[in-house]
Amino acid sequence: MNIPSIVFLVLALFIFLSCFFTVKQQSAIIIERFGRFQSVRNSGLQLKIPIIDRIAGRVNLKIQQLDVVIETKTKDNVFVKIKVSVQFKVIQEKVYDAFYKLEYPHDQITAYVFDVVRAEVPKLILDDVFERKDDIAIAVKRELNEAMTTYGYDIINTLVTDIDPDIQVKNAMNRINAADREKTATEFEAESARIRIVAKAKAEAESKRLQGQGIADQRREIARGLVESVEVLNKVGINSQEASALIVVTQHYDTLQAIGADTNSNLILLPNTPQAANDMLNNMVVSFAASNQVGEAMKKHQIETKGKPSVVRKNRPESPENPDIIV
Repeated sequence: MNIPSIVFLVLALFIFLSCFFTVKQQSAIIIERFGRFQSVRNSGLQLKIPIIDRIAGRVNLKIQQLDVVIETKTKDNVFVKIKVSVQFKVIQEKVYDAFYKLEYPHDQITAYVFDVVRAEVPKLILDDVFERKDDIAIAVKRELNEAMTTYGYDIINTLVTDIDPDIQVKNAMNRINAADREKTATEFEAESARIRIVAKAKAEAESKRLQGQGIADQRREIARGLVESVEVLNKVGINSQEASALIVVTQHYDTLQAIGADTNSNLILLPNTPQAANDMLNNMVVSFAASNQVGEAMKKHQIETKGKPSVVRKNRPESPENPDIIV
C-alpha cells in the first residue's frame, strides 16, 4: 500500500469520527451550518455532518447562583451593603434565546438587581430593612422574572443573605439591644422580687392567723379548765370567789417555780403595774429615810458619850470570860 492510500484512509477515519460527538447531562450544544443556526442537541451521542456542521457553543442547564453586593442608603440616611444571591437557570425550551439574545447574562442580572434594590431600600429605615428583607427579595425576583424570561432565563429564587451597615451604626445598634435586654432583665428581676415579697407577706399573714387561732384555742382550753377546777372546789364547799383566788395563787407559784427551775435563767421579777412600781419607790424612799435617821441617832449618841469612863457591873463576877461593859 502506497503512502497516498494511507493518508486517504487516515483522513477518511478522521472525518468519520468527527461525525460523532457526545453531550453531557444538564447541558445543550448549539449546532451551526455554515455560520447559521442549525439545531440544539441535548445530552447523549449525537451526529453532525463533518466540515459542514460545527459546534457553536455549549449552554449550561444547571441551576446557577450569582451573588451581587450593592451599597445603598436607607431612608434614615444610613449606608448599608446588601448581598443578594440570585439562583437562575436556562429554560431548556429556550436555549436558542439564551445563547443568541444575551451576550453577558451575569451582567444583565446584576444590573437589574442594582436597579431594584436601590429603588426599594431608600424607602425604608434601617430597622425595616432587616425586618422586610424578604419583601426586597420578592421585588428583585419579580423584576428579574419579567426581564429575563424574554432571554430564556428562569429566576428560581432570590435571597437577601447579608445586610451590613456601617461599623459605627452596628456598634450603636448593639448598645441599644444591650440596653433593651438590660431593661427587660431588670423588669423580670423586679417582678420576681415583688412575687417573693407578696408570697412572704401571705405566708406571714397565714402564720399569724394560725398563731392567733392557736392562742385562742389555748385560752379557750385554759378557761374550760378553770371552770372545771371551780366546779370541783365548789363541790368540797369552797365558794367561787375563794376558788378563783386559790387558782390564781396556785398558778402564780407554779409560774415562779417553773422560772426558778431553770438554772441558766437571768430573769428578775419586778412589779409590772404603775401602782406597784410607785409602792416600791415609796418603800425605798422610806427605807432610805429610816436609815438616815438611825445613822444620825448613832452619831449623836457617840458624841454625847465621848470621854466618859466605862462602868463595870458589880452584880456579876468580874472575869475575862464574862465582862459586862457599858460605854
